[in-house]
Amino acid sequence: MPARALAQMPERFENLQVLPKDIPRDTLLRIMRGFTTALGVRCEFCHVPREGAAPGPNGQPQMNFAADDKPEKKNARVMMRMVENINGEQLPKLVDRAGPPVNVTCITCHRGLARPMTLDMVLSRTIETAGVDSAIRQYRGLRTTSAMSGRYDFSEATVNDLAQRLASQGKTAEALALLAANEEFYPGSGQIDFAMGEIHRQRGERDQAIVSYRAALVKQPQNRQARARLTELGVTP
Repeated sequence: MPARALAQMPERFENLQVLPKDIPRDTLLRIMRGFTTALGVRCEFCHVPREGAAPGPNGQPQMNFAADDKPEKKNARVMMRMVENINGEQLPKLVDRAGPPVNVTCITCHRGLARPMTLDMVLSRTIETAGVDSAIRQYRGLRTTSAMSGRYDFSEATVNDLAQRLASQGKTAEALALLAANEEFYPGSGQIDFAMGEIHRQRGERDQAIVSYRAALVKQPQNRQARARLTELGVTP
């Protein structure tokens, strides 16, 4: 939390609806720090400036922490109650729960994202709004900027599964483009070639399907599915 926000924090708090009304100041500050870290945001994400207040020493606006003007603050209360319910009521119902017990926190889902979206959700939205080429550029960019942050799952299966879902919706061109991009990062994967073979087969592109199935067998000689598909197409594996 920025130092200017710490300096503005009052000793007594107003409008606390989920947290205890007599919560110690250092405890509340620790909780707020947890929010900002987990969501990758700052105080302004939930709070609004105090109207008519003079700027602080650094020229930054004074915050009105008690105001409920922003929907993000109201949503935060819902999320806090949800976490409280999961940890206090749902997880204790687990049979043979391991110890020490693991509880969920904001970081469990958000991992530095204000809106906790998986990689396939992000790419799917981009495909819908801007097309698959934009989604592929986004994918490459995210691998460069976020691969080490833990925000997204960049394993091979993430894009493979998205491509298969697109193909099941008839969006085979988009699916093939995504698989081709994924192959750049996983060139030794026979599963990508097999998935491309399945889509070519779906499109009635026999020759391309054969090429993909054979490529899968080169990388994975024991791939029984690829062998079976070649046999179905009348080709010796």
